[in-house]
Amino acid sequence: MTSTRPAAQPGHPIREILRQAWPVLISAWAGIAFAVLDTAMVGHTTAADLQAMSLAVSIYITVFISLTGVVHALIPIIAQHFGGRRHEQVSRAWGQGVWMALGLSVVGGACMVYPDAWLSMSGSIDPDVRRRIAGYLHALILALPAALVFRTIYALGTAISQPRVVMTINLASIAAKLLFNWLLIFGVAGLPAMGAVGAGLSTAIVSWLTLAAGLWAIRHQPAFAALGLRLGRPHWADQKELLRLGIPMGGSYLIEVCAFSFMSLLIARGGVFVSGGQQIMANLIALCYMMPMALGISSASLTAQAIGARDHVLARRMGRAGITLAVTGALLTAIVLITGQDLILRLYTNEAQVAIVAAALLQIAPWFHFWDAMHCISSYLLRAYKVAVIPLILQVTALTGLGLIGGWWLGFGPAAGAIKPAADWLMPGAPTGAATMWIMAMLGLAVTAVMLFVWYGHVVHREARRQA
Repeated sequence: MTSTRPAAQPGHPIREILRQAWPVLISAWAGIAFAVLDTAMVGHTTAADLQAMSLAVSIYITVFISLTGVVHALIPIIAQHFGGRRHEQVSRAWGQGVWMALGLSVVGGACMVYPDAWLSMSGSIDPDVRRRIAGYLHALILALPAALVFRTIYALGTAISQPRVVMTINLASIAAKLLFNWLLIFGVAGLPAMGAVGAGLSTAIVSWLTLAAGLWAIRHQPAFAALGLRLGRPHWADQKELLRLGIPMGGSYLIEVCAFSFMSLLIARGGVFVSGGQQIMANLIALCYMMPMALGISSASLTAQAIGARDHVLARRMGRAGITLAVTGALLTAIVLITGQDLILRLYTNEAQVAIVAAALLQIAPWFHFWDAMHCISSYLLRAYKVAVIPLILQVTALTGLGLIGGWWLGFGPAAGAIKPAADWLMPGAPTGAATMWIMAMLGLAVTAVMLFVWYGHVVHREARRQA
């Protein structure tokens, strides 16, 4: 039988983080593979479908990632209960998380019903592209309840150091996604060729299959069965505890993803080819982000388990190990981005004009990823201590103020073109507006990462003083 004891063991923080991080990473890559498959397969249909995919994904990711951030409040809450061997509280927290996920799916669906409100900042969009965007998003409204409830299973598995179950399910879902994409995007076996809309419908079908597999797993796997999991009735006191941590976490996720979403919507003013190149860049950056995210989630869950067990020395060691691994992973990823650019572009598109734009934008990718990774690990370690409000304030200040608003001001607003010399030096050949947005987003990430590390040090020292 699988043990339900906390995974963190004194003396081996790096080994324990890596042991949990690799299935989290594979699971995350499997999840992002949906977007990669959609982009790659739709990219071989028409430029209009690719533009629709770019804009629709930007909207959906903004909604889904924000709501996922709220659901992920379960990770530190459950991990601390698990570290303290309070299994009944683990079960109760998970059941309340399911109810919260269902409520959030209603909120998210309402945000995607009318995409024209989102598209108003993208200038003139062809009516046919708008129709495809609406069809894609309406299909994903059907996927949202299943996807969010499955995230509670993901949070549970991560918090109790059992991430392999979700990894296995996510890997299997890639095959299902590939099959349904092939059938619905290109129109096979008598089905109509639906392009981008077919990709959305495929995601909806696979999301419900994935949830069914997840519910079966937590009922039959010994590590989960030992917790006595049950849904129970919704309780407002428990919901408030989840929302107290989840809302600022969701806000942080929203701030993080808004840079990509609103960048894509603004950069769409440059036309179909610029929009397609931007989608490739954003998709690749999101794929690279999975490594620091996996390390951050693993480090945070093990740190939270140590906090729940009242072992603050081990919690600090886990944090230091997580930071070391994040820096190492970011440097290795940067090397891959630099040496593998040609192969990456060939995998994404066969449209020459789109590839030219993407290649120009990718010149900043290694630098952007490094600061993205530093921002990620510091955020997750703070969440292990249930600290979420201060990071949200810091992120709003730097990511939104400097990164997003500053990028718009200098790229498309009153001061458009003001940093063109710097953009031409860092990203020669890139459209000025798009290059400016990426440069300012990188600066926002760098400032945020530094401030979050300072605050993390403050929290750790505060806990040390309390323990003393």
